[in-house]
Amino acid sequence: MPVAQRSIEIDVPPASLMGVICDFAAYPRFLPDMEEATVLRAEDTRWTVRYAIRIIRRVEYTLSLVREGDTALRWALVEGAFKSNTGSWTLEPLDGGTRTRATYTLDIDLGMFVPGSVLKTLLEQNLPATLLAFKKRAEGGGA
Repeated sequence: MPVAQRSIEIDVPPASLMGVICDFAAYPRFLPDMEEATVLRAEDTRWTVRYAIRIIRRVEYTLSLVREGDTALRWALVEGAFKSNTGSWTLEPLDGGTRTRATYTLDIDLGMFVPGSVLKTLLEQNLPATLLAFKKRAEGGGA
């Protein structure tokens, strides 16, 4: 899959948004495809989290995540259904730090053939929907 990158502007400061991003256990409450998110290890600014998502079928994987202040979160695959999965959130303060431009980058190798129509759906529908779900959650409209 090609590297996917999308940005969205969110009406909260970067620190507030980072709090939502790092609340991994809450993901199933506001991300429609997320069935489970279990924090296996947490220490200061590093986490190991096991996820289960449903995209056509249930897919399980574990990521190692590292927070870099209030402006970045990076991850890499530990194990799971993918050949590789790396990515990041990069948060840029706007309007004197009262708002945020959040950029989500994902580089994933599924390790198998996936029809072009499925990849197109993932890139053009699921990724923007995920960003909107984080925006809604951060701005106070999430469950």
